Amino acid sequence: MAIYWQCIFRESYEKIFMLNRKRPDVDIVNNVLEAAKIAYPNSAFIQSLWLQYHERGGLSRKQLEGLYGKASKIKTIPVKWLATIEAEILKKPARFKSAPPTTKPLYSKDERIGKMISSILEKYPGHKRVIFLNGKYNHDEPFTPAEIGELERFYKLLVSK
Repeated sequence: MAIYWQCIFRESYEKIFMLNRKRPDVDIVNNVLEAAKIAYPNSAFIQSLWLQYHERGGLSRKQLEGLYGKASKIKTIPVKWLATIEAEILKKPARFKSAPPTTKPLYSKDERIGKMISSILEKYPGHKRVIFLNGKYNHDEPFTPAEIGELERFYKLLVSK
């Protein structure tokens, strides 16, 4: 019973596939596949392409490119068939993976802040708040605007006299 339904489904699928084609009487891909099967009777690649084409009704861009590469070596296939295969390849979308974007750090060190911290710590190495800010600076943690203002105020008071 299951085989019966598979046959009915396959026949209806083939009819639908043929109805959706522009010219169902002309099937160049099938002609090229048949010619390739004759030229390469033991090729597993050609057999799998033929099976894929007849079961699913089409081939992907990569499969068509592989078929074109095999068929271009066969001398008996007309050039216009190869041109048709090439046109089908160009019609299909090319899928490729783009390069991943370069990652940039979330926080970049501000050289001006580093110079202020080092000059304050040269004069006053025991200043606890500046030591805390130096630890934040060394661990690449972002400074809040209040901390930057505080550091600038310490720099003006302690160093730029």
